[in-house]
Amino acid sequence: MTDDERFSMIISILGAASLFQRDKRIPEGVPMSAGYTPGVPRLGIPALRMSDASLGVTNPGYRPEDKGATALPASIVVGSGFNPQLAREGGSVLGREARIRGFNVMLAGGVNLARDVRNGRNFEYYSEDPLLSAVLGAEAVNGIQGEGVISTLKHYSLNCNETNRHWLDAIIDPAAHRESDLLAFQIAIERSQPGSIMSGYNKINGEYAGGNNYLLNDVLKGAWGYEGWVMSDWGATPNWDFALKGLDQESGVQLDMMMWQVEPFTEPLRKAYAEGKLPKERLFDMVRRILHSIYTIGIDKWGPAPKVDMAKHNEVALETARQGIVLLKNQGVLPLSTDKPLKIAVIGGYAQLGVPTGTGSSAVLPVGGYAAVIPIGGPGIVGNLRNLYLMPSSPLAELEKLLPRAQIEFDPGQTPAEAALLARRSDVVIVFGIRVEGEGFDLPDLTLPWGQDAIIDTVASLNPNTIVVLETGNPVAMPWRDKVKAIVQAWYPGQAGGQAIAEVLTGKVNPSGRLPITFPKSLAQTPRPELPGLGTPWGTPTTIRYDEGAEVGYRWFAKKDEKPLFAFGHGLSYTSFAYSDLNVSGGETITASFTITNTGKYAGADVPQLYLTDAPAEKRMRLLGFERVQLSPGESKRVTITADPRLLACFDVGKQQWRINEGNYVVSLSRSADAPIEKMEARLSGRFFGW
Repeated sequence: MTDDERFSMIISILGAASLFQRDKRIPEGVPMSAGYTPGVPRLGIPALRMSDASLGVTNPGYRPEDKGATALPASIVVGSGFNPQLAREGGSVLGREARIRGFNVMLAGGVNLARDVRNGRNFEYYSEDPLLSAVLGAEAVNGIQGEGVISTLKHYSLNCNETNRHWLDAIIDPAAHRESDLLAFQIAIERSQPGSIMSGYNKINGEYAGGNNYLLNDVLKGAWGYEGWVMSDWGATPNWDFALKGLDQESGVQLDMMMWQVEPFTEPLRKAYAEGKLPKERLFDMVRRILHSIYTIGIDKWGPAPKVDMAKHNEVALETARQGIVLLKNQGVLPLSTDKPLKIAVIGGYAQLGVPTGTGSSAVLPVGGYAAVIPIGGPGIVGNLRNLYLMPSSPLAELEKLLPRAQIEFDPGQTPAEAALLARRSDVVIVFGIRVEGEGFDLPDLTLPWGQDAIIDTVASLNPNTIVVLETGNPVAMPWRDKVKAIVQAWYPGQAGGQAIAEVLTGKVNPSGRLPITFPKSLAQTPRPELPGLGTPWGTPTTIRYDEGAEVGYRWFAKKDEKPLFAFGHGLSYTSFAYSDLNVSGGETITASFTITNTGKYAGADVPQLYLTDAPAEKRMRLLGFERVQLSPGESKRVTITADPRLLACFDVGKQQWRINEGNYVVSLSRSADAPIEKMEARLSGRFFGW
């Protein structure tokens, strides 16, 4: 390769968008996308054509001829399903639909932990737990790369808040970082070998993620031996010297020029290269890593694109929503009877039109378009992307199909007084609560916007059979919790979400989702009741101290002996399950075996969870493993879970190794993080291991 060819490969060019015209460096006939990197035709090196994201192949106005892709449920819905196989199937959908559009890199695989329940992008991530996030994220990557498309894993690391994210400094203890967010990346990389790692916008302990020598060179490429390439997020490269600190490719160069008023990455790099400040071997390494992923995943060997069955892809979207919907509360009102001529009120949430999705780079245009797009707006460069997008899967229409004997009426939920008129004369009320969440914005609190909490409270006061269906990307406060008979967390359920919601409400589908994130009673229970920087103008430098360290989510609640509103792992069913014959052994790690039996009248799935609850000389809670088990009435299955030793260990920064202290460890077989069934003790031998 010539030096010109090498330099051309270490940037990507943003496709035409609302802020930019089509760049002349993108050849005619190439489909517009999030990023384009020219290949080297004389050497058979293909161009890189990159597209967002984890929820589908997005199209934020780039491709008018593209009539839409499969809009999968949000990643947090996959997290609620606790089903690695379904995560892989969703990845395969992304890979196949990318192939038919000519995209060979998917900017997917978000495994950041949900540290803050106000984070606008939590819906794009899987959970608050490193093991669950890693297992599901790895399978999604495997699904994408199994179709011959490179996937990223992102956003490395601590991209856990959106407020002024370009100027946010995330402060964390290095050992705690290794035991939490970095462990999620480490396990996911081991299980999937993603072609690229995308760094975050934020700083970590004073150094930008894209130019963090410790995280990129020492940990990722050094200790973990990662062989792929590190790309920046779009508009996250203010300095050329990031190349010396581990960044291999600058993404979306036009955004960097706009954000930071800097020259394109390659111009100062060429100068540094000529002056010897950028070593030749470093330039070669940057390109070699890109080539490694091109050849390993095989995007240089593409034949004709495989045929895509959109109906089957819709089934994946539907099944993901079915398995991810969580029944939080049920006092006998669900499932709705399909035999009785009930008078049912459906109130609010644009349920007559569809279901909402999150905003930003992950918003997918479904086939046929959105049911509606309602502009909201906001500050910053992603303010124009902040809209209420409604997927055309109407819960109201789907309920009408499944309840042919019912008399169903709809009220838009504009005011409590108007909603009360319908609620008074109905047998059952279903209120839909929605909230717009997305990239570039954190939530100010956990309330529902537009007066929805007041509407729910009024309706529940008038009708004792009130059901609330929540379509949000984060927990909500629920001041009306004790007044309603049932609460269903549907998240952002994708293009078939209305059907999945109706099937769960009527019992056609037995709910089996489990919370992948703890629902606090209030922000006072969280590590940061006040979010630093919230409300400051766009561009304000912000420092957030993640002083909870590795004690994220349910771990924090266990450490503080706090009872949440709903615990991590919580979820109800229309049937019942019993556990028996727990056996636990120790040694170098912990292995537990037990039997699970469906003791109810309906077929259903359960998610037994194994936790570490006590370690020598300290209380220490960790999810050690889980398994989703589908059982018919009366059916039993024996389950065995072996813990990754790192979940039992502490990270020793001095030795840069994991350490298990010799002694007795207590594990709990549980229904959720705060619902233990049986505890047993096992003894582990002390040792240092791994990286």
